[in-house]
Amino acid sequence: MPTAREALLNAALAALGGLPWSAVRMVDVASAAGVSRQTLYNEFGSKEGLARALVRREADAYLYGVERALRTGPDAVGRLLSVAEWTVGEAAGRPLLRALLTGCWGDRLPAPRPAPVRSRVLAGAPEQRRADAGTPAPGELLAAVRERSRAVLTRDGDDPGEEVCELAVRLALSYVIAPDAPGLDVLLRHALSATTPTAGDR
Repeated sequence: MPTAREALLNAALAALGGLPWSAVRMVDVASAAGVSRQTLYNEFGSKEGLARALVRREADAYLYGVERALRTGPDAVGRLLSVAEWTVGEAAGRPLLRALLTGCWGDRLPAPRPAPVRSRVLAGAPEQRRADAGTPAPGELLAAVRERSRAVLTRDGDDPGEEVCELAVRLALSYVIAPDAPGLDVLLRHALSATTPTAGDR
């Protein structure tokens, strides 16, 4: 059973599927989550705080998905290909993720700014304090994926190098921006195979 916080974030995300963020009302989010409006304000402080938490959760879910994708594939190239394909597929159906990856925030989405001051209500909520640090820029998200990819692959004895990990993410982002382009798997496998050091080069 989800916590009140998770229920509220789920309700806000569901509301965002049918309405622009400017039309999403806090009272309706609380009602859909089955909690009081006061509970919503206790958790997030404001609609801006709810937006920051929603976007932060999307970023965290994406990075968790990257780590799962890195567990599939026979070698470094195959595992980075899994990350790239998963990124493109997820971004196609998740507008918040697509905005996080590209930095293109439409009128329908929340584009939260960092909170200038933390309210007393939020002092005991580590998740909200983290959300209040602000929305990660696309470059920050890319760096996090690159670093996690290399850390996982290195731990498994298959370090492809920082440049190869970055290349995989940047090629994936190009397909997020231009999703109708054919051949991600062929292009990415060719590019990664050409740049991945062989055992003798390491």
